[in-house]
Amino acid sequence: MSGRARLALCAAAATLMASSALLPLVDGPTWLLLSALLVAVQTGVGIAARRIPLSRSLTLLAQLLVTLVLLTLVFARPEALGGLLPGPDAFLKFGALFGQGADDVSHYAIPAPLTDGIRLLLVGGVLLVHLLVDTLAVSFRRAAPAGLPLLALYSVAAGLSDGAADWLWFLVAAAGYLMLLLAEGRERLAQWGRVFGGTPRAGAPAGGVTAPARTGRRVGAVALGVALVVPLALPTLHGGLLGQAGSGVGAGNGRGGTISAVNPLVSLRDSLNVDDDRQVLSLRPSSGEVPDMYVRIVSLDDFDGTDWKPSQRRIAAVPGVFPAPAGLSDDVRRTTLRTVITAADWYAQDWLPMPYPPSGVRIDGNWRYEPVGMTLVGDHGQTTRGETYQVTSLDLRPTAKQLADAPKPPAALEREYTRVPSRLPDVVARTAEEVTSGARNHYEEAVRLQDWFSVDGGFRYDTEVQVGRGANAIANFLKKKEGFCVHFSFAMAAMARTLGIPARVAVGFAPGTPQGDGSVSVSLKDAHAWPELYFQGVGWTRFEPTPTRGTTPAYTQQDTPSSARPDQELPSRGASREPSAAATQGESCAAQDRSGACADPSAAVAAPGGGGGPSGGLWAALIVLGALALVVLPLSPMLWRTRVRATRLDGHSPDPAGRTLAAWRELTDSAWDHGVIPDDSLTPRGSAARIVRLGQLDGEAGAAVHRVASALEQVLYAPEPHPAPDLAKDVRRVIAGLAAPVGRGTRLRALFAPRSARRVLWSAQDRWASLRARAAALRPVRGEA
Repeated sequence: MSGRARLALCAAAATLMASSALLPLVDGPTWLLLSALLVAVQTGVGIAARRIPLSRSLTLLAQLLVTLVLLTLVFARPEALGGLLPGPDAFLKFGALFGQGADDVSHYAIPAPLTDGIRLLLVGGVLLVHLLVDTLAVSFRRAAPAGLPLLALYSVAAGLSDGAADWLWFLVAAAGYLMLLLAEGRERLAQWGRVFGGTPRAGAPAGGVTAPARTGRRVGAVALGVALVVPLALPTLHGGLLGQAGSGVGAGNGRGGTISAVNPLVSLRDSLNVDDDRQVLSLRPSSGEVPDMYVRIVSLDDFDGTDWKPSQRRIAAVPGVFPAPAGLSDDVRRTTLRTVITAADWYAQDWLPMPYPPSGVRIDGNWRYEPVGMTLVGDHGQTTRGETYQVTSLDLRPTAKQLADAPKPPAALEREYTRVPSRLPDVVARTAEEVTSGARNHYEEAVRLQDWFSVDGGFRYDTEVQVGRGANAIANFLKKKEGFCVHFSFAMAAMARTLGIPARVAVGFAPGTPQGDGSVSVSLKDAHAWPELYFQGVGWTRFEPTPTRGTTPAYTQQDTPSSARPDQELPSRGASREPSAAATQGESCAAQDRSGACADPSAAVAAPGGGGGPSGGLWAALIVLGALALVVLPLSPMLWRTRVRATRLDGHSPDPAGRTLAAWRELTDSAWDHGVIPDDSLTPRGSAARIVRLGQLDGEAGAAVHRVASALEQVLYAPEPHPAPDLAKDVRRVIAGLAAPVGRGTRLRALFAPRSARRVLWSAQDRWASLRARAAALRPVRGEA
C-alpha cells in the first residue's frame, strides 16, 4: 500500500474518532456506523483518483459528486432520478430534512431521538469534515491545518454535552489527530528514501517501528498528558458566558448577574411523545383540596417572529416574601395556597416549577430570583433533581366584568409586550382581526381567540405534526390547523400582540392526576405551554387555547348557562388519562381522529343502493337506477343516521352495559351533529359538562346528559354497575335540547348532512386497509413461490 493510501486511511480514522464525541448527543450509534461506511467509500474514491492520477481539483470534485450520490441513496432515493442521481426533488428533500433537523435540534433534549433530520445533519456533517481533512492532509499534504475541521467537529460535541466524559472524547479525538500527524510525517520522510533509526534492540522484529515513529508517539503521549493534567492545576475563571460578569446563572458567586435567554422548550415535544410516561413532580396541597393547578416553569416574552424565549433579565437574592404581582388590584378575589412539591430524582431542571403567582418559597440550595417573571433559577449548577420545597401562591379568581373593564396598561409594559417583528406574516394580524371582529374590548378579543382555537376553528391537537420553521411557521399552523400546545400558545400570543394586548407564553405543566393519598402526580405528558395576557387590575392572566389539554379558565366562560356544572368538575387531561383510554374505545372520537380504534361498530352500514331494473330493457333499468341514485345518495347520510339512532335507542339489547354504551354513543354523535365536536381526552363527566356548556342546554336537558354520563361511569368503572332506566328517553330529551338554541341552518345540517356520518367513511377506509394488509400477508415472499 502506498504512503498516500495509508495517509488517506489515517485521515478517515481520525475523522471517525473525532466524530465519536457526538455519540452522547443522540440515541443509538447507528448513524456513526452509517458514517463509517460512507466515509470508507469516500476514501476509496480519493485513493483511486490519486492512483490514475487526477489533479487535486478533479479528485475533490469526484469525491464531492460521490458524496452527493451517497447521500441521495440514503436520504432521498425515492426522489432521485433513476433512484440514483440527485435531481430537483432530491434537493428539495434535502432542504426539508435539513429544516426538520434544525427544528429537532432546537426542541429535543440530550440525548435526542435519531430523527431523519438529525441523522442527515450528523452523517452529512461527518462526510463534509472528512472531505476537508482528506483534501488538506492527503491532497495538499498539510496534516496540521487538517486539525481545524476535526477541532470544529469536537467543539460542537463538547459545547452541547453535559461534560460528564468530555476528557474521554478529547483523548479519542486527540489520538486520531496525532495519528494523522505521524502518518503524514512518515509519508513525507519516506520520499527521501529509507528511514534510518538507531541500532535495533535485540529481538526486535524486522521492519518494526522506526525511531521517528517511536519518538512521535512518545511526544504525543506526553502532550496529551500535559493537556489533561495541567488545566487541573491552573486557576480558573468561573462563569464564562453564563457567569456573573456575563449573564450570571451558572458558576459564580451568586451575587447578581442576569439570566441568559435559554430556550426551555427543547424537550417539550419529546416529553409529550414519550412511550414510558414518568412522574416529574408530586404536589401535596396543605388545604386537602386538589385544585386544577397549573405549575409554571418560566415565561417567554421575547418574540422574534419565529420563536418565543425568555428575555435577558437581572436576578437577585430570593426574598422572604415575594412582592405582589404586577398589575394586581385588591378587588380581585383570591385564595392563598400552600403546596409541598417534590421533584423526581432524575428530573434536573434549571428553573423551579411553581404555581403562579407565587408569594413565597422555602427551598434549600443556590437559587436566584427573577422579579419580572417571578421565577427562581438555579445558580452554581443548581437544579431541581430530587428537591422538596414549599410554595405559597395565590389562586386568583377574577370575574369577566373585571377583565372587560380593565383600564389601559402602563405605557412601558404595553410597548414591551405588544412588540411584533416586521417579518411576521400579515396573515397573522389579518386572521386575528377577522376572528375578533365585533369584540368590544380586549377581554372579548382574547376570549374569541381562545374559543376559535379550542372549539370553533376546526383545529386538531397532534404532537407529531411538522409545521416548519422560520417566519412562516405561525402562518403554516393557521393554514394546516394541526399542532400541539406550543403552536397554539405561540399563535394566540402573537395574534393577541397584533391586537394591542400585552402577551407572553408560559411553559410548565398542566394539572396532573389526583392520587388516593391526596397528592397530585404530574408526569412528562403533562408538559404544556399556554399564553398569558395582561389586564390592568388583574395582572398576567392564563388562557387555554389548546383543545383537549388542561382546563378552560372560569373567567373566560361568560356564556355558560346557570344549569351547567361548575368549572371545577372539568378534569384535566392528566386526570382522565387512564379512564379515558378505556372509555374512548366505544364512546366517541375527535372529529378529525381517523384511527381504527375509534370507529363505531354500528357505523359499518352499507349505503342504500338501487334494486334490479325491470326486465323490459337495459336503458330503462339504467334510467331508473340513475333516478334512484339522484334521490337516495343525497339522503343516504340522513337515512343511515336515522337507522343508527333507532338501533341504538330501541332498548332490545339483552346486555344493560351495551344499552348504556349505545346511548352514550348516540348522545355524543347527536351533539357532534349540532356542532359540539367530541373530546376523547375527557372523562364521561367532563364530556357531559362540555356538552352542556357548548350546547347551551337548559336545566332538564343538562340533567339528562349527566344522568347518561353517570350511567356510563357505572358501566366502565363500578365493580357491579347498577342499570339506569329510561336512557333512551334522556337521549331524545338531549337531542331536542340541542336543536332548540341553534339556527335553522344548523338543524338542517344535523338532519341531512350529520357530521357523525363520517364514521361510515372511516369504517370503509379501515376495512380497506385491513384487506390490503391481509393480502400483503398472503402474498408469497419473492423467491419462495
